Amino acid sequence: MTQPDAAPRVLRVALPVPLRRLFDYTLPESFRTPMPGVRVRVPFGHSTRIGVVVACMACSDLPAAQLKSVSALLDDAPLLDAELLASVLWAAEYWLGSPGEALLNALPVALRDGRALPPLRAQAWMLSDDGHVALQDDRTRGASRTLLQRLATATLPADSLRTLPAAERAALARLRRAGHIIAAADSAAAPGVAPALNAAQDAALAQLRAQPPGFSVTLLDGVTGSGKTEVYLARIAEVLAQDRQTLVLVPEIGLIAQTAQRLQQRLGVSIDLLHSGLSDGLRAEAWLRARSGAARVLLGTRSAVFAPLPRAGLIVIDEEHDASYKQQDGLRYHARDLALKRAQALGIPVLLGSATPALESLHNAARGRYAHLRLAARANARPAPHVELIDLRRQRSEHGLSAPLLDALGATFARDEQAMVFRNRRGYAPVLSCAQCGWHADCPHCARPLTWHRAAQRLECHLCGRLEPVPPRCPACGSSALQAQGHGTERLETALAERFPDIPLLRVDRETTRTRAAQAALDTRLPETGPALLVGTQMLAKGHDLPRLTLVAVTSVDEGLYSIDFRAPERLAQLIVQVAGRAGRGSAPGRVLLQTRHPDHPLLLQLLSGGYHALAASLLEERRAARLPPFAYHALLRAEATREAALFAFLDAARAALAADAGIEIVGPMPAPLPRRGPRWCGQLLLAGAQRGALHRALKPWALVLETLPQARALRWSLDVDPLEMG
Repeated sequence: MTQPDAAPRVLRVALPVPLRRLFDYTLPESFRTPMPGVRVRVPFGHSTRIGVVVACMACSDLPAAQLKSVSALLDDAPLLDAELLASVLWAAEYWLGSPGEALLNALPVALRDGRALPPLRAQAWMLSDDGHVALQDDRTRGASRTLLQRLATATLPADSLRTLPAAERAALARLRRAGHIIAAADSAAAPGVAPALNAAQDAALAQLRAQPPGFSVTLLDGVTGSGKTEVYLARIAEVLAQDRQTLVLVPEIGLIAQTAQRLQQRLGVSIDLLHSGLSDGLRAEAWLRARSGAARVLLGTRSAVFAPLPRAGLIVIDEEHDASYKQQDGLRYHARDLALKRAQALGIPVLLGSATPALESLHNAARGRYAHLRLAARANARPAPHVELIDLRRQRSEHGLSAPLLDALGATFARDEQAMVFRNRRGYAPVLSCAQCGWHADCPHCARPLTWHRAAQRLECHLCGRLEPVPPRCPACGSSALQAQGHGTERLETALAERFPDIPLLRVDRETTRTRAAQAALDTRLPETGPALLVGTQMLAKGHDLPRLTLVAVTSVDEGLYSIDFRAPERLAQLIVQVAGRAGRGSAPGRVLLQTRHPDHPLLLQLLSGGYHALAASLLEERRAARLPPFAYHALLRAEATREAALFAFLDAARAALAADAGIEIVGPMPAPLPRRGPRWCGQLLLAGAQRGALHRALKPWALVLETLPQARALRWSLDVDPLEMG
């Protein structure tokens, strides 16, 4: 054992390796003692790694001869302050991840490889006095004049530079060198005028203001269009007045542009963005501005929960029910739950917003753990949309579109209104089959149908990503009678464009929004006047405010009615309510059409008659009776192997390695709901406990044992605590 010294000379370091442990290194005499949260470069095996100092100690439990020395200290001050360091280590322990991978992933990509911190650049650009003179000079031409004219009326946010044409980006550089453009102050503009709140909004805001200082959680539960965002904005403005920071989380990148614009216009401050769609440099700058306290309002998706908040005042989580907040690989954290832990450590309030709260959140509110505020009606007395079922057993449909649905679309367009047709399946058709012999195109690995993407002339497995060309004839019988079965967004787009050729049509799915620019442009491509039609997947279901949209049609709700996943009814109800909520948000009333072959299904009947909360109460009672979350706690061991025998040998060994515990129920080993993914067999082991503590006491030592199993070396495996997906 190394001996104690006058000063700490041993560093405990977290390294980005898939091991659930920390590593000790000695500190050379010539090095100063660093603070926890500093990056270091250390030898590891036959290479070097970048790690984060977790603790400085006088000695190690290991013999001195086994300890290697730190190669370099990379920071003068901690990158991760004490709260963020402790919160990320807590996350690694709770979700059973590697502490080093968790800490390094909490840093922007540009800071993970040991590079020096980049300088913070201006967040926006504005005209200088010389720039105003240059604008009056008739000799200024082309892109330079266009840019000067743009800046004469508003500042230009730095994060919008990537969307400028190349000529204007070059002109910006020239004009900066000439002194015509200078950095703007962080304050982008005067705050916008807030509309008068209605009685329900005003009461909710009053209750938020009345809460004692410190940590609290409030569930703002409001129907779509009830004005939850106005309550957020009022609360954020009050936090800004106290010179404190706000973190706002949204579930999808597609919501960032609209949300950022609304925040900036109302609050009059620059909005710093943190999400995976940004370049590494811009993301690092926003993270460092947050660390310095210069970023006053941060807006991001799931990973933004790792932003430093030295002057924290509030965390807002919009659409808190959304499954996108759960990370599905690496450290499988839930951003909402980690945000609650951070807020508790920071002593600040959290505001959770949703029109369809997660059952777990409703359960916590019922138990008194969360304050529960309701906005039961739409703002400005707008009526809720009228919801109707179309019975497909009695209607002939073509390309997934029934006659009543098409008639409703035609009537909507005749009134110069906009409509949305929703189908949560991309591609042209989910199955390509032969009408002659019954052959259908399957993925040879996954034994699942290949989706036909007609425009790209390819077949794609949406499970493993396999791509195949479309055969000219049936591979089984040689017939040319290949036909599409079912419908996806691409088929709907084609059919609707043929039926309504003069109506502007926009398709929104993963195929059409692969680029950052396409995602950001979603709300700007709809015409401001006249009829228009949106066709898309769940990307359209949440957050978007489309005031001229009056009709929403869901081409099929049946897939979620008979799923084996116990969460499927909750998700289907949330999806229907969220999609329906896009209709009638403006002055005109809304209408919602749901096509189904099961119009008498209890879920649909209860949702339409009693609303989401009545259904949620019923689902919670079912969960209580079945001892399912939130009345029990789950952990899922997933494994994938190229040989089925190796897969179950590991799962059998994993079950045998689990210490006997009367409070833990073990289900499996068993095949995953989708037993093949590409060339790999998939299986799982489910652990359930009535008490969270008992489950974790069993999981932590078990995870360390799993790393040592010989069977684990031949396959991929992961542990998911509080899983949202059971496959």
